[in-house]
Amino acid sequence: MRTDLIRKTALTAAGLAFTGGAIVGPITAAYAAEAKPASQTQSDRKPSGERQLGVRYEAQPNFYYCGPAAARNALSVQGKDISVDAMAKEMGTTEAGTNSINDITPVLNKETGKNDAYRSVEISSPDADAKQTDKLRADIVKTVDDGRAVVANIAGTTTDTDGAIHSFEGGHYISVVGYRDNGTTVKIADSADPNTASYEVTVEHLADWIATRGYATS
Repeated sequence: MRTDLIRKTALTAAGLAFTGGAIVGPITAAYAAEAKPASQTQSDRKPSGERQLGVRYEAQPNFYYCGPAAARNALSVQGKDISVDAMAKEMGTTEAGTNSINDITPVLNKETGKNDAYRSVEISSPDADAKQTDKLRADIVKTVDDGRAVVANIAGTTTDTDGAIHSFEGGHYISVVGYRDNGTTVKIADSADPNTASYEVTVEHLADWIATRGYATS
């Protein structure tokens, strides 16, 4: 798999993404309050075409740990509680951020305990086309149905289903922890700010947010 396009546009200044990017939206209770207790991390059974995983949410401790934090939140749905510092070391995270999704996928596999639990998928074009969007939707549904969360490397600005704007011009990592309407709308766990820790976006918006980068999926 080509990684040059992902790496070329990968997170080069996560600090700019966090301090320079506006995170606009209604103030809500910390996502930790709505996440399941530690003993209940199995997915909620929803009507057909809908599922949400229980997340033990943690915000990232600094401006450049979004990669380790997204991986940590993703792994929490499997009942795992792993130090972000340990994962940051394995991912090669620095104050410039985590280079690409290809540095996160091996850590997800290691902590899941299966070499093929996750794979990296690239959306190399500036905007996702219908085929790439459909693949992302199918990948999210399969991964969540397997009891795992997707980790995505995103950049730019998107609008969630409530109309709030989320902007990370320098790049960012998020976890996808659920879906509804057969995957046309997806649930995000975002480590950047506990006040905007949980929101939903359409899969079309997410695909364009990922474009030029990639995501880790089953």
